[in-house]
Amino acid sequence: MTLCKGKPEYIVALVGNPNVGKSTVFNALTGLRQHTGNWAGKTVTAASGNYSFAGQSYKAIDLPGIYSLEAISADEEAARQFLLSEDVDAVVVVADATALERNLSLVLQILTLKIPVVVCLNLLDEARKKRIKIDIDKLSEQLGVPVVGTNARKGRGLEQLKKKVAGVCTDGGTLEQDLQGPASDAKQRYALVEQICARCLVFGKKDYTNFDRRLDHFFMGKWTAVPIMLLLLALVFWITIAGANYPSSMLSVLFINLEAAAKPLLLDIGLPTALVSLLTEGLLRTLGWVIAVMLPPMAIFFPLFTLLEDSGYLPRVAFNLDNCFKRACACGKQSLTMCMGFGCNACGVIGCRIIQSPREKLIAMLTNSFVPCNGRFPTLIAIISMFCVTAFSGICRSLLAGLLLTALVVFAVLMTLIISKILSKTLLKGLPSSVTLELPPYRKPQIGTVVVRSLLDRTIFVLARAVKVAAPAGVLIWLLANISVGEGVSLLAVLTDFFSPLGRFLGLDGAILLAFILAFPANEIFLPLVIMNYLQLGGIVEIENLTTLRDLLVANGWTGLTALCTMVFCLLHFPCGTTVLTIKKETGSLKWALISIIIPLMTGCVVCAVINGVGRLII
Repeated sequence: MTLCKGKPEYIVALVGNPNVGKSTVFNALTGLRQHTGNWAGKTVTAASGNYSFAGQSYKAIDLPGIYSLEAISADEEAARQFLLSEDVDAVVVVADATALERNLSLVLQILTLKIPVVVCLNLLDEARKKRIKIDIDKLSEQLGVPVVGTNARKGRGLEQLKKKVAGVCTDGGTLEQDLQGPASDAKQRYALVEQICARCLVFGKKDYTNFDRRLDHFFMGKWTAVPIMLLLLALVFWITIAGANYPSSMLSVLFINLEAAAKPLLLDIGLPTALVSLLTEGLLRTLGWVIAVMLPPMAIFFPLFTLLEDSGYLPRVAFNLDNCFKRACACGKQSLTMCMGFGCNACGVIGCRIIQSPREKLIAMLTNSFVPCNGRFPTLIAIISMFCVTAFSGICRSLLAGLLLTALVVFAVLMTLIISKILSKTLLKGLPSSVTLELPPYRKPQIGTVVVRSLLDRTIFVLARAVKVAAPAGVLIWLLANISVGEGVSLLAVLTDFFSPLGRFLGLDGAILLAFILAFPANEIFLPLVIMNYLQLGGIVEIENLTTLRDLLVANGWTGLTALCTMVFCLLHFPCGTTVLTIKKETGSLKWALISIIIPLMTGCVVCAVINGVGRLII
């Protein structure tokens, strides 16, 4: 096909209901790795990418998933305003072939805008499995616009879609004017949808949703929903713990050897000894620890988490927890943003955009750090392994560690609900808003795509951000440990003594409390900071053997109570610097960024003080 170039670049907007595979179509067209999530409202900002067809350039815009152009949310308003702009040359409305009745209402609304339209009927493979037959030619005739059937996951129908888009961009489309009147009125619009479906749809199997309903009865049942959630969470943690140990040790050895090789090279080129020490023992060693500790768990956890997302299970988690968040006067969608926080609290804060209510969105942002992010999991796992499961070995040890970690996570979720309730009754008063949460069909996850997407879109992204903050932190730590005041006493030792009284009151000590403060840029460096402080060395050190590390901690006063208070404070203390900066950017307010530090810090101090007081009475 040869087209005459009318413009240097045509603007094509992709719009559709949530969970119709719109972002998958966008990815397939542009080749970009735009993250696609299997829950309502996942795409909360417009992504863009370019593709070409027959020598012509096109810019595709992936708009937020919306149900209507009658704006009641920020996403719907943003999509409507963009579609009404003069820059749009064509609109691709992505519809779910398994739920055409629900999707056609939006199609008819967009037709009233009198913009050239192509309907992309996606998920045809799932429709065939459910024995849903759609007469695409008749549907195109009824709507008066081109309709293309696709299976975007497998790349089928995309060339035909590009061809139809090219056609409407050059000739302006062929909208039928008789559709414009009925589609402008809601009641008439729904009547028209019924008429179109009656003419174009044939259901070969009336009970095609029975399988999904049986699964929902199991995953969302009154007595089964919570146990299944906990078991799946424990399974994910167990696989992460059991699988991350070996690659973490390998990476640690790699960076130790790299540091050993770098030192003589830097000295040979004439750098001062102090500068070489700063670069190797400060900067390089900190980076090495962060990468060795973070990369293996993330490379395992994120794909497992994404498999649950891709299968359609995570929206069920939100449904199961919806009543709990309503009791806390918060939004049920907060459960989704909370789940995102397990990977990275900063990502969880960004995900809060799916919540329409400004008050509830703020509550979700301020409490997201109560669930442990990937940077805090290594510390929790190490302490559990050293103080809680020492009597076990092999698979029993890792399994029990996973169960205990799950218990800590449940505690963190309870604290999230409690603090959300307190905020909704004090600082952010208000009633919970109603929310429509669509449950997408269960789908077989694409394992290969999930692994690649998780590694590139999540693991590498989060790791790169952690490395950026860990590098200057390593330099600062080295300076504190090597700058002396008085008779050879380092600044690190002075600060440790200063925080000791408060630390002991909280069931910790000065070294632990100072390590939490210095780990503000990156939670991953907390444990090596504690080790360095106890050994009074000039840089971060690593003790690979947990038994040796436990002996060091016990020699410096650690008890089971200290371990418990440290884990609780690790869960509840202030978020990392990246998360705080993200909150400031999302809210546009330094005040809320500071409050996001104060709330968890006060909560952690109160809870740890109570645990320490009760523990000392019992002991």
